[in-house]
Amino acid sequence: MWEKTNRPDSYKKIYKVFSISSFINFKLTGTFAETHQCATFSGVYNLKERKYGTELIRKMGLDPDIFCKTHYAEEIIGKVSNKASEETGLTPGTPVVAGQADFTASCIASGVTEVGDIQCNLGTCGNFGVILKDTDFIYEMITWGFTVGENDTYVTAATTTTGGMLLRYIRDVFSQLEVAAENSFGLSSYALLDSQAEKAPCGSDGLIILPFLTGERTPIWDSHAKAVVFGLSLNHNRSHFIRAAMEGVAYAMYDSLEYFIKKKVKINFPLVMHEGGAKSNIWRQIITDVFNVPTVLTKRKIGAPFGDAILAGVATGYFKDYSMCKQWAEYVNMLEPDEKNHKKYMQYFELYKEIYNHIKQDYRKLSRLRELE
Repeated sequence: MWEKTNRPDSYKKIYKVFSISSFINFKLTGTFAETHQCATFSGVYNLKERKYGTELIRKMGLDPDIFCKTHYAEEIIGKVSNKASEETGLTPGTPVVAGQADFTASCIASGVTEVGDIQCNLGTCGNFGVILKDTDFIYEMITWGFTVGENDTYVTAATTTTGGMLLRYIRDVFSQLEVAAENSFGLSSYALLDSQAEKAPCGSDGLIILPFLTGERTPIWDSHAKAVVFGLSLNHNRSHFIRAAMEGVAYAMYDSLEYFIKKKVKINFPLVMHEGGAKSNIWRQIITDVFNVPTVLTKRKIGAPFGDAILAGVATGYFKDYSMCKQWAEYVNMLEPDEKNHKKYMQYFELYKEIYNHIKQDYRKLSRLRELE
């Protein structure tokens, strides 16, 4: 739609539209193929019927033929061509599988494969997803087919656009000393930020951060939203700011968790935490306290690539099914929520939501001002 509106000459040249992973598959095999999972993210895909909404696409003034045929994750869509072999070093004729979404791959890697299982990642985004078979979807969230039992199994995920990215932003822009210590002495700059956050109390002495550096997804879906630092005073220091950033991401994810609670979705706790910022003990404890549920950390840190390797093994017959995922999963560092901290966090969480509701119209005014510059 953006291409059609802003670059009509470019739009007229479009032959096929891909997700990123399916484009790579095309370069490997020459096959025009899309996954059911990634097709969901186009916004014009009927998830229940597992096909594109042709009528909707036409109403939008787009050509349905630009969308590729969809495939289940385990389907082999082609083989590595001679040309791709020369460019990549992969053996010609190697089977290429349709593939799966990144979050789904990390679920398989961490043994989160059964209905009710829940996993949280703190990569660039902050997200968590629950596996279910219920087609009464939570439309404020993101739902797509799950690789294990993909025909009738789904994963519904909540995503705050700025998760681990917020800590990276603090590190890259405001933490020159920590980065220098990492470069000179091999110390982890993130571990140094963690040690500072641990010095601040629960609630960061009233400092609240709305972590919307790049707009926000679930549950508010506001592309105009920007980050807010609220309540800053002379009583606050660097430790408060770092902890408040972690708490802000936890509030953003909890805002979505409330929807799951209201819908009475079956959830198997503990919450499995995997990848990125989840390695931070203090951040995991904050999320544990805000969510008020037990959490564990996966011992294996390879994540989504490991899940993709398992998918390739099942698709090519090396593994008969995904049963080994549970067997191979190892969880460590189980944390229990602190009820006192949770009650305090809920008071700040209500204020967090009120702040957004008070200023959400101002975000749009700011966007209009930026457009005039």
